[in-house]
Amino acid sequence: MYILIVFVLYTIITSPGRATDLVGVAFESISSAAQGVGEFMSELVN
Repeated sequence: MYILIVFVLYTIITSPGRATDLVGVAFESISSAAQGVGEFMSELVN
């Protein structure tokens, strides 16, 4: 866990542009996963 935190901080400090891209990709992935779960649950109800 500490290694992940150090990596994130290092990336933010050394290249903020890349850090922004990584955050965007992470949020897009989470959004897609949540949408998939929502569609799955909707299909179960129907």
